[in-house]
Amino acid sequence: MLTVPKVLIGVLIALSVVFLGLQIMGLEIEAAGTRAVLFIVLTLFYCISNKKKHLLFISFMLTFTLAEVLNFFGWFNPPVADAKIDYLYYFINSLYILAYSFLIWQILASLNLLEILKKYTFHLIVLVVLDVFSVIVVTNTTLPRLTSQEYSMELVYNTIIMILLTVALINFIHKSDKKAINLLVGAICIFFSEVIQLAYFYVSALNLLNVICSIFLLLAFFFFLVQAYLSPQPREQAIPIEI
Repeated sequence: MLTVPKVLIGVLIALSVVFLGLQIMGLEIEAAGTRAVLFIVLTLFYCISNKKKHLLFISFMLTFTLAEVLNFFGWFNPPVADAKIDYLYYFINSLYILAYSFLIWQILASLNLLEILKKYTFHLIVLVVLDVFSVIVVTNTTLPRLTSQEYSMELVYNTIIMILLTVALINFIHKSDKKAINLLVGAICIFFSEVIQLAYFYVSALNLLNVICSIFLLLAFFFFLVQAYLSPQPREQAIPIEI
């Protein structure tokens, strides 16, 4: 017998295929609309099917979905003149930043930060140096195309992505359970999605880059959703790892 979650899974698979198909054909507006509907259904699926909902993860999903919906409607706004401020651009990107911040908060809330600082001091120093270098290098690819205000927004956005990746990595090193693995792989997929998207926007308008970016985004949310249904394992049951 079909249940609502099973029906929604079928809808999600169909929407994902349609979304990627539209992107392959270069139909950006239609793809953006399908992507917005996809995330609405994905959020609905999580709310209906998961009895042990996490407030921060719900906040992440809702905020990200709102940004996707607004991003779709942004296609119908008239172009903003160079001398004027594109408020929708800043608002949508602020929503993405807020969404990822909720996910970062969820991970940090499960960690003993004092223990992490003491145990992984060297790891954190190395990761912070790499994060700063990566954010500057990646964001500087947009410098010739953006105003100083837009550059600052991209810098903050990329910083949040790197913080998410770093926190997910430390969480995996510390816990090494299935939930942590899925969070880390999801964060890695988000990182690749964002880097490829920057390349598509500011380096080469090759449509293949846009498609690959979307594939990584879908994979990221698949892993994020999987981890949302998993409970943290006791340390003695975790996968051993030495770094």
